[in-house]
Formats: sequence, structure tokens, C-alpha cells
Amino acid sequence: MLFKITTIAVALVASVSAHMAMIEPCTRYTPNNPKCPALPAGQTFDYNMKTPIGYNAPLITHAVPYATPVETWTAGQPVTVSFQADGAAHGGGHCEFSLSYDGGKTFVVIHQELQYCFFTGPSTGNTPQVLSYTFNLPANVPSSNTALFAWSWVNAIGNREFYMNVADVAITGSSATSYTGKQQTIANHVGYPTIAEFSGDYTTGLQYYTNAPTITVTGNGGSSNGTNPVPHVPQSVTPLPPAVISSTAVQASVPVPTYVPPPVNTPVVPVYSPVSSAPASAQPTAAPQPPPSGSCTHGTMACNANDAGFKVCVWGVWSSTLSCAAGTTCKTTAPGSIACGWP
Repeated sequence: MLFKITTIAVALVASVSAHMAMIEPCTRYTPNNPKCPALPAGQTFDYNMKTPIGYNAPLITHAVPYATPVETWTAGQPVTVSFQADGAAHGGGHCEFSLSYDGGKTFVVIHQELQYCFFTGPSTGNTPQVLSYTFNLPANVPSSNTALFAWSWVNAIGNREFYMNVADVAITGSSATSYTGKQQTIANHVGYPTIAEFSGDYTTGLQYYTNAPTITVTGNGGSSNGTNPVPHVPQSVTPLPPAVISSTAVQASVPVPTYVPPPVNTPVVPVYSPVSSAPASAQPTAAPQPPPSGSCTHGTMACNANDAGFKVCVWGVWSSTLSCAAGTTCKTTAPGSIACGWP
């Protein structure tokens, strides 16, 4: 069996695992936005932006912020949040947009798109109808050069999952020292409630959002809500593999090889999709070509000289080495395309 790795110029992940991901403002460590700042020293691109948060994984995967804010927003003015166009929207669900002033320990909600996020009404579809939301940043949120913005989502259809991306933003134009609002709702994650699959009822789970506690955050990172908010910072846990969607509305049409999660901050090998059941020896192969050391074309893939792995070109820069699945080797099938197959 030979598994082909699909090269997509903007999203280097196969459609089986391609859910929704925020692209504006620039998500921490995304390889899919050329306007993002340089990565912090020692960090690597995250090629797995569209997968849900593992059930016992940290909600903020990447703890090191960008050296400079990716956006500067003005309190009281409109802001726009955009999503990649090739994601799977799982029939909609509940989305929240939140801010943190303490590095991600506490998030206060500034906007909600409940029930039909990514759609204009009830839907069993997987193709999003809405790819951006524009809303006013509250006029009384504190100014800060180190605010953390978050998009979070509970999907309507499919396995019970929780999605979250964060971005480093600056906020200007406010003299307020604190802001009071609802605390971010977390669900389908260890220690939090599970929101059932909607099954056409878009009021499912709404009580967790309407009854969320009110908290007050301050521009210097303080928070108060009468309880101790659960920190969102990464913990020393092993992420669970993202589940393949099981609902018939979004059933994956191809099997996926066993997923072995890498350590946090390590690029994830793109998911493979089978293209032939013929023995690897019957497939066309070419001699492996080592990736060049200079600039490259975005989306190009190339085997390493020893066939054990490959690299991906991300906006003109080669990624660190990615590994083929256990027992398989890298083969060049066409210029810029590779496949990992069994010898």
C-alpha cells in the first residue's frame, strides 16, 4: 500500500483532518499566513492547526508569544476575524471570541457567534458559508501591548471536540483599567462538560454559554470572578490523537494510518490518504532528492537523502525534517511531490 501526501499550497493537511482554523489575526506559529512575523527563537511551524484540541492536551499549544503583536486594534472600533477557506465546518456550532491579559490563564468573552457559527442558519453541511466575522471591540477593554486573542469553537456535527486558536494583539485607545464580561466557555475537554452532538437541535449546550460566570480582567493581568479560573497554559500531558469524524454527514471516506502524536511544538506529519492498493514496488518511483538549502517554492515537498523523512517549503523556507510513518520510506513521485510507502 502506498500513501500519497497531498500538497496544498495554503493548507498542508489532507482534507480528512482539515477542520476550521483562524488565519486573521495571525495565529501563533501558523504556516498559512505569509504576513505573520518571524517565529520566536527555537519554535517551529504548526502544520496541525486545523485539528481539534486533544481531550487532555493543553488548550494553548504554543506558550511563547511572537516578539511583536500581529495586529494593533483600537478599543471601540471594528475588528475582523477570518478563517481558512478549505476547512470542514461540521454543521456550525458555538463560537466565542475572547481576550486574555494574563498570558492565557483567563479569557473574557468579547463576542459570540452561537448555534450557527460559519453558517447563516441550521445546516448539515461541511462547507462553511461564512469565513469572516466583523464586530466592534468593546470601548472599555484595557489597552495593552501583550493581549492574547482567542477564537474557540464547539462543533455541531461529529465527534465531541473543542477547537481553539490564539493570536498576539495590541490594543490602543482606551483608558480603562479593567473589563467585565462572561468567562470563556470550555467544553468537550478534560475537567469540563461535554456538549452533545446537536442532531438538529441548535440550542444544545447553550446553557453553558448563557450561564457562564462573569469575570473582571485588568490590563495588568489580574482577574476576579469569585472562583479560581482554570489556567489555559500548557501542562505536562501527552496529547491524544485527533479523532476521525464519525457522523454520516461528515464521514471520512478514506482510512487514516495510526497517528502517533509528537511532542508539543513539533511539526505534525500531514495525514495520508491511500491512492492505490498495489504493492509499493509496482508504483513509479524516482531517486530521492535532498531538499536544497536556499529559497524554495511554497508547498513543495522533497525527500531527505536517506529516505527516512522529508521537508516542506513554507513561504520560501524549508521546514525541519518530518518523518514518514513507521516502516515506510520517502519516495519522490514527481517534481515537488513525494510519497511515503512501504519498501
